[in-house]
Amino acid sequence: MLLVLLVLGAFAFFNYVVRDLFKLSTGTHTRTGGPRLEEVILEDNDSAHKIAVVEVVGIISQFSDGGGYNIVDVIKAQLKRAKEDKRIKAVLLKVNSPGGEVLASDDIYRAVAEFQKQSGKPVIASMGSMAASGGYYVSAPCRWIVANDLTITGSIGVIMNSWNYRSLMNKVGVRPQVFKSGRFKDMLSGERDLDNLTDAEKETLKAEEAMINDLIKQTFGKFKGIVAEGREFANSKNGKQGVTLSSDWEDYADGRVLTGSEAFKLGFVDELGDFEAAVKRARTIAGIGDANLVQFQQRLDLADLFGLFGKSDAKVLKVDFGLEMPKLEAGRLYFLSPTFLH
Repeated sequence: MLLVLLVLGAFAFFNYVVRDLFKLSTGTHTRTGGPRLEEVILEDNDSAHKIAVVEVVGIISQFSDGGGYNIVDVIKAQLKRAKEDKRIKAVLLKVNSPGGEVLASDDIYRAVAEFQKQSGKPVIASMGSMAASGGYYVSAPCRWIVANDLTITGSIGVIMNSWNYRSLMNKVGVRPQVFKSGRFKDMLSGERDLDNLTDAEKETLKAEEAMINDLIKQTFGKFKGIVAEGREFANSKNGKQGVTLSSDWEDYADGRVLTGSEAFKLGFVDELGDFEAAVKRARTIAGIGDANLVQFQQRLDLADLFGLFGKSDAKVLKVDFGLEMPKLEAGRLYFLSPTFLH
C-alpha cells in the first residue's frame, strides 16, 4: 500500500509540474473552483463540430464523493464547459437513473433549462434502462427525449420515508426523553410510542400528517408543472416533428412506471430508439452533418485519492433486521421509482 501511494504521489507531482510549465509557456490558466474536468473524445469522426455527452447515472443526490463534489456540481460544470466551447453544437443528456432527492433533481433540471436558454444549444435526452421519477424530472426540460421501447420511465410522484422503532426500543429496555420547544419539533420522530398515545398526542400526530400531505401535494404539483412546461417547450421548438402530451396524461402521473413505448404513446417522450438514434437526432436538431462525441470527465488528483482512504470515528448504532432496505433518509423528499424501493 505504501509503495502504491508513493508511486501515485510521484505521478501526481510530475503531473502538476508539467501542467504548471505548460501554463507558464502558453499563458493559459486553469480553473480554480469546482470539479476539475478533462475533455475526452468518445467518438472521433474527424469533424470540426462536437456533441457533449453528460451522464446522469445512479441515485441523484447532493451527497459529495471523495473529491468533495456531487453529481449536481459535476453536471453544472460540464454544462458550463459545453456552453463556453463554440465547437459544441448540442448536448446529449444520457440518463440511467431511478431518481433521487427532490432538490438535487430540481437543481439539474434548472441547469439544463438555463443552459438551453443562455447558449441556444439543444439538449437531447437519451434514456437508458431506467429514467424514472427524478430521472424523468431532469429529462423534462430537454428539447427532445429519446427512450428505448423497454426503458423504465414515468413514476411521476413524490415519496417521503420514515421509520418508527419504538417497539424495538421497548424490547431492549430503552426509553427516550424528549425536550422540545414546540409540539411539532419532533415531527416524524421514530421514538414515539404509537400504541400508547394520549389524546393530545393523537391530535398532534393528525396535524402532522396533514402538514406532510400538504408538502407532498405541493411538491407533486411542482413535478407535474415541470412535465407540462418541458413538453410545451419541446413542442414549441419541434413543431409537428415532436410528440404532444395526451389529454389524459395526468391520469398516468400517479407514481406508476411506464415502458418507453407507453411513454411515447402518452407524449412523455418524442422518439423510440437507442443512444445512436439520440446522436442522430442531436445532429439533425443542431443542423450539422457530423460531430465528434466528447465528454468532460472529472479528473482525480492525489488529494482526491487520499479522501478515499478517509476514516470516520463517529459511533453509529446499527440494527440488522435480516434484510436490506433502501438507503433513504427519514424526512427527505424523493423522486424515486417504486421499482427501486422494493
